[in-house]
Amino acid sequence: MTTNSNIPKENESMDENYVIETFNLTKRYKMRGKAEKLTALNNINLKIKEGEIFGLLGPNGAGKTTLVSILTTLLQPSEGYAKVLGRNILKERYFIKKNVGLMLGNEMIYYRLTGYRNLKFFSKIYNISDYEKKIKDIIGILGLTSKLNQLVETYSSGMKVKLALARILLIDPKILFLDEPMLGLDPIIVKEIMNVLTNLKKTIFITSHQMNVVESMCSKIAFLKQGSIIKIDTKENFVKFLQKEIKIQIKIGLDKIIELTDELSTLNYVSNIESNKDIVYFNIQDRNFYPKIFGILQKYPIKQIKELETSLEDIFIKLNA
Repeated sequence: MTTNSNIPKENESMDENYVIETFNLTKRYKMRGKAEKLTALNNINLKIKEGEIFGLLGPNGAGKTTLVSILTTLLQPSEGYAKVLGRNILKERYFIKKNVGLMLGNEMIYYRLTGYRNLKFFSKIYNISDYEKKIKDIIGILGLTSKLNQLVETYSSGMKVKLALARILLIDPKILFLDEPMLGLDPIIVKEIMNVLTNLKKTIFITSHQMNVVESMCSKIAFLKQGSIIKIDTKENFVKFLQKEIKIQIKIGLDKIIELTDELSTLNYVSNIESNKDIVYFNIQDRNFYPKIFGILQKYPIKQIKELETSLEDIFIKLNA
């Protein structure tokens, strides 16, 4: 395995508060019939503190699952290395596997068993002696008590995800790795699961391309695109990244929509004009342009005007512009 000269040496002291650290982590795959290798991850450098809920955002194929697989020792990197709980992932796989929980959707649950038999089976694998009490406590938190003795094949998608989460919580891991855990779930179930995860007070590494999931839960966020991190920061700083652009929503009579959008399109301090039925959305460069905007809007039958909060989706679009 090749190494990079700017990767810290093993005996260099690290901040004890960081429970996940990566150093120029790179993964390349040999493609059948092609001489050139596919780079799935390119020089990834992350530092995640104990207790943080870290969100990795990116479209399908960005490399999110590859990164999680490396950090949980399912894959080996092509270059670089990482530390999880202070241990090198290349040298102490057993320790890491024992102390982290990995959830890949609702995989690793058996549909032809009841929920209880699933959890009992995994308890036996991990030698959990007091599993009956742990199962009772965990399913109570997740709201699965009434369904525990039913076959998993009768569960809804949301219940299957909850059971998969219960499985990894049984081992009381120090870090949870959750790869697209809420994909395709009902918004009500998503909110329930997010509340449970937030209240666990554990270090959580969550990947998603669902902006609302990461925005609601995470204190630190990274954007991954084609194997490279294009920005990493706190959620608050991401919002500041766009604070000079103000997003405005206006409700107006349908007969004036076209006239208003046409006039707005002539202004050099206005951008991203959109309309949907009787609603017009647009951005202004900063609040100094409010007097000019109000001077224009007073000519129209405006029913409502409000300033919208910057979302992570807005940031992601700007980063990819």
